[in-house]
Amino acid sequence: MTDLELINRSTASHHAESPQATPSLHYDVHPGNGPAMLLIHGLLCSRALWNLNIKALGAVCTPVTVELFGHGRSPAPSDVDSYSPDNYVLQIELIRKAIGANKILLCGHSLGASLSIRYALHYPQQILGHVFTNSSSAFSEPREETRSPESLIQYFESGGMKIIEKIPVHPKYSKWLPPEVKIPLVEDGALLNPPSIARTMAYTHPHLSLRHQIQHNTRPALLVCGSQEKRFQPLRDFVENTMPQTTIVDVEAGHAVNAECADGFNSAVTGFIEKLL
Repeated sequence: MTDLELINRSTASHHAESPQATPSLHYDVHPGNGPAMLLIHGLLCSRALWNLNIKALGAVCTPVTVELFGHGRSPAPSDVDSYSPDNYVLQIELIRKAIGANKILLCGHSLGASLSIRYALHYPQQILGHVFTNSSSAFSEPREETRSPESLIQYFESGGMKIIEKIPVHPKYSKWLPPEVKIPLVEDGALLNPPSIARTMAYTHPHLSLRHQIQHNTRPALLVCGSQEKRFQPLRDFVENTMPQTTIVDVEAGHAVNAECADGFNSAVTGFIEKLL
C-alpha cells in the first residue's frame, strides 16, 4: 500500500465517522469573478494576511479567506481531533460545499500550504489548481513536538497572551510586512486563543509534513517562492524535482511573499489562474 493510499484511508475513515455537515472554520467570501479560491493563512495570522491580494485576485476568481482554529474569528475547540490535518481537509471540503462550488482553487501560506496541498492530494477531482508559498512544515521531514501536549497546553494556558507574543513568528516582530497587512494582523493578534495555539503546535504541526506524498500530485500547482528566505531554498529545489505538475515563480521577498511583494505574487497567481480557465 502506498503512502497516499494510507493517507486516503485515514481521511476516508475520519470523514465517515464525522456527522458534521457545516464547516466550523470562519470564512469570508469576497467580491470576485470566477471560481472560488480558498486562501488559508499560517500560524498566528488571520484573514488580514491577504489584504493586498484580494482585490487583484478578484479579477480572475472569487477569493474566500479562511481562518484556522484559534485564529481570527474561528472557534477554539478543546477536542484534539479538530486540530488534525485530516480534519482541516474535511473543513475545506465542507466550505466548498457550503459555498456551492463544484470545483475550487486553493492557496496556502506556510502552515496553510500544508493543508491546501493535503486537500489537493485527497480531492484532486474537486480542484482546478492550487497555489502555495514557502512552507518548511510541508516539505521537511516529519518532526515531533518535544514537549508533551499536556504540558504545552498548560504552559500556554498559564502564560496566556504573553507566551504567544514571545513566539518569533508573531506578526509584531516582522520587519518586512507592509502596514496594510501588519497593522491589522497585530490587531487580530488579540483574537488568538492561547490554548488553541498550543493544540495547533501539539496536534497539527507534528503531522504537517507531506515530503513523502507530494510525488502523487496530479493537479496544476504553483509555488510562489520568496527567494530571500534562504533556509527554504533547498526545499524549493526539492519541490521542483519531486512534485509533478508544479510551476515555480521566484519572487524577491521573504516568508510572507504574498504581502512582502504583493504585486509579484498577484501577477504570478492571476497568470496561473488565467491559464487554467
